Amino acid sequence: MTVYCASARKAAVYGPDFSAPCALGRSGVIEAELKSEGDGASPIGRWRVRRAYWRADRIDKPDTALVIDPIRPDDGWCDAASDPAYNLPVRLPYRASCETMTRDDGLYDLVVVLGHNDDPPQPGAGSAIFLHCASPEFKPTEGCVAIASDQLIELVGRLTTDDWIEIAP
Repeated sequence: MTVYCASARKAAVYGPDFSAPCALGRSGVIEAELKSEGDGASPIGRWRVRRAYWRADRIDKPDTALVIDPIRPDDGWCDAASDPAYNLPVRLPYRASCETMTRDDGLYDLVVVLGHNDDPPQPGAGSAIFLHCASPEFKPTEGCVAIASDQLIELVGRLTTDDWIEIAP
C-alpha cells in the first residue's frame, strides 16, 4: 500500500479506503535532494515505512504489523549532522543535539519512522522525518507529516514495512 500526502491547496493523506487531513512542514515541501537539516520542509518522494514508537503512558499500544516499541523517558533522536548517530535514535542525555521523543504536546504519542535519509544517513540532509500526531490546530510541522491521533492509530493498524508514504507537490 502507498499512502499519499499531497501538498496542494489542502494537504491530505490518502490511500486505499483511507483519507485524513494532514499538516506538512512549515516551509512547505522540497525536492529531497535539496532537503537540509532544520529547513522546516517536508521532502518530496516515496519513503518506506520503517517502524513505530508509542507513548505507553498516554495511549494503548496500537494493533499493528509494524515493529513498535514504547517511547522511554530517555529516548531522543539525533539531529546533529556531524555526529555519528545522526538521524538515529539515541539515549538522553546525549552529547550532541537531538530531539526529545517524550514531548509534552502529544505530537509524538505515536510516531512512524519514515525511511528518509537513513540508508545510510547523509550528514545535513534532514533527520527525523516522521508520520506523527497533528496538533489540534494542524499547525505546520518541522518537516514531518502529521495527522489526527485517532486517524494515525487507524492507519498504523493497516501499515506494514512493505508500505510507503509518498509526499508529493
